[in-house]
Amino acid sequence: MTRDGVATRTAPVVLGPNRPAARPYRGGAGILRFRGLPANHDGVAERMPEDFVASATEVFAGGGVGLTMLPDGTSLRDDFAAHPLDYFGEEHVGAFGADPMLLVKLLDTRERLFVHYHPSDAFARESLAHASGKTEAWVIVAVDDGVGHAYLGFDRDVGQDELLGWFERQDVPAMLAAMNRVELRPGDTLHVPAGMPHSIGPGITLVELQQPVDLSILVEYDGYPDLDREAALLGLDAGTALSNLNGSAVSDDRLVELRSSRITRLLGETEVTDLFPEEADAVFQAQRVSIHGSFDFDAAFCVLVVLEGEGVLEWNDGALVLSHGQTILVPFAAGRLTLRGTLTVLRCMPPRP
Repeated sequence: MTRDGVATRTAPVVLGPNRPAARPYRGGAGILRFRGLPANHDGVAERMPEDFVASATEVFAGGGVGLTMLPDGTSLRDDFAAHPLDYFGEEHVGAFGADPMLLVKLLDTRERLFVHYHPSDAFARESLAHASGKTEAWVIVAVDDGVGHAYLGFDRDVGQDELLGWFERQDVPAMLAAMNRVELRPGDTLHVPAGMPHSIGPGITLVELQQPVDLSILVEYDGYPDLDREAALLGLDAGTALSNLNGSAVSDDRLVELRSSRITRLLGETEVTDLFPEEADAVFQAQRVSIHGSFDFDAAFCVLVVLEGEGVLEWNDGALVLSHGQTILVPFAAGRLTLRGTLTVLRCMPPRP
């Protein structure tokens, strides 16, 4: 279709893998399994643990790495800028411009991820010259042994001097001993606010929603390839870099809250669950939608991740066959959508304007 002689973006698009190489931890096999791709899809690629979906976000080092590229060689970021109303609609563009305000990732760990945290919006602006920090949330899709774990926040108050001491000595046993160990199973969710220290255990594949920026400050870096003190601190001095980390104890009640989702609604034969606690709505939204038959969605920019099953996505001008492991970019201009089949999808959306 065209508008004033210019091609419009009205059709949902199935997106293939977009996996930056040489990330600082091992992983990626679970992403290939989830997508139904062979283990040698990327050759020998032990350090490709992340898949940036519908990405207008570069990795911290820049150079265009992490951006989704369209078949004609245009970056999706540039296409967003050229067609903002088609992709996002008037309300979103009025509030946020051509910024999707969202990055969706597939992530897989073949080793425990280092203890780290993501800065707040204010710290990112003041100390790192970035427009936003990074709050994230996870939907667990597979665990090698059925039950995995993550470390989230401290189980007691940790002062800045103790934290700096751990960092200088790279005293990982002390870090982990002071953190809350949280069990994770397929289907679980976890909201990780900016400032909260965390580490993901090995053998976990998940979908991550996050603010669209690649900012991680590492408390632990020893033993990971290509990481050193400067890279761990994003070029800041240790006192400044770690000052935004939340050292307050995270209570059991707070952990329950961070793991929570909202009530599942039964709409006909479809179950719709709004994921993550309500505080997450300020930065992103997600729904798990289990369809048996058909279900309609209103027009909205979103990223769909097919978690289970098979079906068909229909819109005014066409249809797509869907299967497990696919990721689909849906522009606002696609209009009202219908999903048919027996499948479960994750519907990932930016914050409401």
